[in-house]
Amino acid sequence: MSLKGKVNKIIKFSNVDGPGNRMAIFFQKCNFNCEYCHNPETINLCKNCGLCIEGCPTKALNLKEKKIEWNEELCCECDKCTKICPHNSSPKIYSYTIDDLLEKIEKVKPFIKGITVSGGESTLQADFIAELFIQVKKKWPKLTCFVDTNGGVNLKDEKYKKLVENTDFFMLDIKAWDKVEHLNITGKDVDTVIENLYFLRDINKLFEVRSVIVSERINNRLTVEHVSRIISEKETRYKIIKYRNYGVRENMKSNLFSPTDQELKELEEIAKENGVKNTLII
Repeated sequence: MSLKGKVNKIIKFSNVDGPGNRMAIFFQKCNFNCEYCHNPETINLCKNCGLCIEGCPTKALNLKEKKIEWNEELCCECDKCTKICPHNSSPKIYSYTIDDLLEKIEKVKPFIKGITVSGGESTLQADFIAELFIQVKKKWPKLTCFVDTNGGVNLKDEKYKKLVENTDFFMLDIKAWDKVEHLNITGKDVDTVIENLYFLRDINKLFEVRSVIVSERINNRLTVEHVSRIISEKETRYKIIKYRNYGVRENMKSNLFSPTDQELKELEEIAKENGVKNTLII
């Protein structure tokens, strides 16, 4: 198969990326630039500028024919390269074929309930992922295929039909309901995200909605109020996530504040009062 996917990392066993024990595959590149992004090195593809080379303590990076080459065997995983990178990227990216990923899934399939693709933003590589899911379902019909998405692409569009049809469930981030707030915190408009919320709900493929709660920056009550009303008649889980500054870019931290436990409980109560049956604070 000629398709190749740009992958940042794979977690063989995860219990936070959907139901049960799952393999989580994190794809490189994102169409959002969230202020509180916890893995900003996944936002862009490497620009091959070479700035990371001198900072590598094990000489695992070099520039060959104007492209960065990464020697995984020499790498000590110190992540200095991603900290040096001014482009929100990483030189440590895998270019996998679908057969490559099937081989990795094969090794862990007795211990997992399914796979989840994340990012970055996994839907930016929709064709690759759709074909991956098709092959997974052929080989292991009992494994479920989930997509973790920011909702930034229009999943109703014909170009995403194969992805939607072969995905068992989606997990959707709603970062802010207010248009101005969403634009400020992600750099993108919220309209497509909200359209996807309704679309995935109506086709019964919305497993979970997540909202990261940032105090003082976002009208969290507005977000939870709207989302909870929309998903209340379904079995969709609403995950209310406490903002933590781990992995967040230093220049972004000054405007971002973690909520109190009381704030989180009050938001969860709003969701429950609006009829959401399954809520989770993390």
